[in-house]
Amino acid sequence: MAKTKRAYVCSECGADFPRWQGQCSACAAWNTITEFTIPKTRAAVGGAPAATSSYAGTATKVQRLSEVESKDVPRFTSGISELDRVLGGGIVPGSVLLLCGDPGAGKSTLLLQSIGAVAATKSSLYVSGEESIHQISQRAKRLGTQNIDNINVVAETSVEQILNHVTQQKADFVIIDSIQTMTVAHNESAAGSPSQVKESAAALTRFAKTEGVTFVIVGHINKDSNVAGPMQLIHIVDGLFALSSTADEKFRVLRTSKNRFGADSESCFFAMTETGMKQVKNPSAIFLSRSNKNHAGSVCTTLWEGTRPLLVEVQALCNSSVTEVPRRLTVGYDSNRLAMSIAVLARHGGVMLSDMDIFVNCVGGIKIDETSADMAVLLAIFSSFKNAPLPQDVLVFGELGLNGDIRPAANGMERIREAAKQGFTRAIVPKANASRQINGIEIIPVEDLKEALEAFERVAM
Repeated sequence: MAKTKRAYVCSECGADFPRWQGQCSACAAWNTITEFTIPKTRAAVGGAPAATSSYAGTATKVQRLSEVESKDVPRFTSGISELDRVLGGGIVPGSVLLLCGDPGAGKSTLLLQSIGAVAATKSSLYVSGEESIHQISQRAKRLGTQNIDNINVVAETSVEQILNHVTQQKADFVIIDSIQTMTVAHNESAAGSPSQVKESAAALTRFAKTEGVTFVIVGHINKDSNVAGPMQLIHIVDGLFALSSTADEKFRVLRTSKNRFGADSESCFFAMTETGMKQVKNPSAIFLSRSNKNHAGSVCTTLWEGTRPLLVEVQALCNSSVTEVPRRLTVGYDSNRLAMSIAVLARHGGVMLSDMDIFVNCVGGIKIDETSADMAVLLAIFSSFKNAPLPQDVLVFGELGLNGDIRPAANGMERIREAAKQGFTRAIVPKANASRQINGIEIIPVEDLKEALEAFERVAM
């Protein structure tokens, strides 16, 4: 009898090792290396490994690319327009989507609302590996889920049994809640181990691609807010979506970081209520709920979220430091870019802040990842330093260069149009983004930091 093979794999990065060790030498994470059993594979004639299907669900066959038939598969709606937009225009049949998020973020609630709408036209199945079917039924009735009579539900953790149920029910849309509870029979590892998660996801993906069934898989996250399980899980699925809550816990943000059928930087917002998730189709109005009084250090900017602009407020506070090393604290903004902005402001603007504590905050729990907010952050710091409020009808965006130049942002005119819709009347923007005028808003073009500070002083007076 052949010996059982074992391997040691890091649950953070997927690196494997010949023996257990405390720290992963690939990603430097501690206590993430777990032991699992390598499943035995069937051997073909001559001792070669037996042919198996790929993640795409079909046996390998070499073809000329020009001879491959191109199919335009029609999408179907999830019943939630904002979710459809994040998905790229709807759900693609045969796709495998991974939804992850913090406990209590509302993953099950959102999926119950979606499957209720899908069940009107598609055969749907909800597979629960964590909750009983009575709990799911109670939640569905509390949320007022549509077409509840058309939704099939089963409590099962065996992937083989789940695929049998999908075949018997002829399901077109299946929710797996969650992948960390699923197991395959040929793997002896415990549920939730890297090998079980990978093998379960691979089996579901092969079935989805072969039979054209859509799977939405719920995934856990670890203490670092990353997807739990091996990195292979993210590579296998067609889309990765993360559901999180804002700082005040009033709203939920659904972001995509991988999507083979659409943009990989889309986001949408929901309001959590007693009757489920409510769509927020104008999120700019949420993050611009400012007081009627102007405050120094408050500047509005616009971000580009996927395919649409999002207006947010950036706040800055400058205060005399009482310590030898002044504090530089940011919430929602890169601390390295803050340090760069302060250095550029001193070198090219003549504003010395070496003895000031500086705090920057993005209102509403928004995290700014793009560089178009550099000028807004810099003018917010300058506004707080001078104690000179900027009028609330002024929009600011633009990337800051180390030599003090203001560089253009992508989709500049669309950003300005969105600001005009929200009632803004003036915009301080890079000169390259001021190619033409827009009705209802005065565009103030600037080329460098000096012009930006001069424009601020004219507007703030």
